[in-house]
Amino acid sequence: MSATTPTPAADGIAACPVSLELNGQRRQLDIEPWTTLLDLLRDRLAMTGTKKGCDHGQCGACTVLVDGKRVNACLTLAVMCDGKQVTTIEGLARGDELHPIQQAFIDHDAFQCGYCTPGQICSAVGMVNEGRARSRDDIREQMSGNICRCGAYPHILEAIEDALPAARAWAGEGER
Repeated sequence: MSATTPTPAADGIAACPVSLELNGQRRQLDIEPWTTLLDLLRDRLAMTGTKKGCDHGQCGACTVLVDGKRVNACLTLAVMCDGKQVTTIEGLARGDELHPIQQAFIDHDAFQCGYCTPGQICSAVGMVNEGRARSRDDIREQMSGNICRCGAYPHILEAIEDALPAARAWAGEGER
């Protein structure tokens, strides 16, 4: 069978071949067509940093980057990521060097329970990639899809604001 021909899954339903780059490594999988990116990441690929919160796209705990843009993995079918680059919280660092947003969350104590933190960080990195964060109000608005049940918002805002110049440089954008 060719790489584009569906293969029968164990239950007799055709599985879809998907090839994606996950945190810098090419992965080729056969998946059921209804598999969400979140379930693929957590259940099949052991990327458990990505959290399942509401499973309805309302909390942002599952935020990951697809081709550098933030998406809710619980609302994204994995087959939609065929040929794309997917980055999770596990893929943001460069070796032992944390991404500037990750480091800022530590420096500013921008988490309490930590459950929302991976989604918050991935969303902030995606926001930097979008290049639209110019003020505290911009950051607040653009991060509004990520809920923190502990209420660490002031520290999250400070962390992101502090890390913006370094995060832009990390992304190769320089100062905007």
